[in-house]
Amino acid sequence: MSEKVLFLNGKKIILLGTAHISRSSIEQVKEKILAERPDFCAIELDEERLSTLKNSESWRNLDVIKVLKEGKGFFLLANIVLSGFQKRMGENVGVKPGDEMRAGIDCATELGIPAVMVDRPIKLTLGRAWRKNSLWGKCKLVASMLAAAFSDEKISDEEIEKLKSGNEMDSLMEELARDLPVVKNVLIDERDKFLACKIWETLEKSQKEDACLVAVLGAGHLPGVIRHLENLSQGTETSDVTEISSLPDPSFGSKLLGFAFPALLIGLIVAGFFGGGLQQSRDLALNWIFWNCSLAFLGTLLAGGHPLALLAAVVGAPIGTMSPVLGVGLFTGIAQAFAAKPRVSDLENLSNDAVSLKGFYKNRFLRVLLVFFLSSVGGAVGNFISVPTMITNLFG
Repeated sequence: MSEKVLFLNGKKIILLGTAHISRSSIEQVKEKILAERPDFCAIELDEERLSTLKNSESWRNLDVIKVLKEGKGFFLLANIVLSGFQKRMGENVGVKPGDEMRAGIDCATELGIPAVMVDRPIKLTLGRAWRKNSLWGKCKLVASMLAAAFSDEKISDEEIEKLKSGNEMDSLMEELARDLPVVKNVLIDERDKFLACKIWETLEKSQKEDACLVAVLGAGHLPGVIRHLENLSQGTETSDVTEISSLPDPSFGSKLLGFAFPALLIGLIVAGFFGGGLQQSRDLALNWIFWNCSLAFLGTLLAGGHPLALLAAVVGAPIGTMSPVLGVGLFTGIAQAFAAKPRVSDLENLSNDAVSLKGFYKNRFLRVLLVFFLSSVGGAVGNFISVPTMITNLFG
């Protein structure tokens, strides 16, 4: 476990850098809290993840149809994939993700020490990562998620411990910054500031001039958190995190695309009417409908969608394209959930099934999300294929 001790404005801050699936980190966190008996323990969790950590059956309260209607399907899928990846890695070394956080909370509670959750809500972080990315960045992010979800990579105790060393962590951060710079900025850089500011605010509330705080954080956050804490102590930056505590407004380009793409399709069909009459206009419309519906249908089929979901893909794909607020995945996902309603056992086994491709197909809840995702991808690909073919038919 990496450890850094800071003395800032008379206050002592002990930063414990852990790997989230490290066996040794669990004992070291408890030992350090017992030895220091700090005034506060800061934990790299938000209240929602704390609730999930305390109540492993919280998944049972999920309503997948409500999630889809609220437009949170992608975020829920991303959260499940990331949790499943960590769980699978932890199983290889006999540790559950977040055990070192739980150990810190339990130890602090036993000693009567306030345990403060200092991380940004995971839904907000994922939402910012998605909203701030370009179309190409979103594609790379989805590809990375799928690779993580279905990877069969094994990891040893020794490799886990290496992740806590500066060299190994630096190389990982450099790779992430190179491949997915926006994701790295949101997942690491912004949270470094958020974590540091919440730690600093916690200490500032203390009446003791020599207050001590132990923070349990992922090792990758240590350099950034240290830098921000030093800046906060020197007054060169403030603890205001308002700017990174909300979803950014959709870019002008993404807003425009939501209306411009349907307008382009309609424009091409109208141009076909004036250029070649009703027959050409109808052929262009059928060309778009064919690609849009067939690939949405194929995506639903690949996800093992129910016949009702397949029908919803065909009917819903054109409607989803023409609406800036709807998508074919909403129609197929709800149809799948209605026709093959998730069972209590599916929710109970959600975390276990999310670690394998077979589990996604076996678990009805995960199948709904898979249908939602693959039909959405299929419909989007169909749209992008249809436009060049329509232009070729119109002007070729």
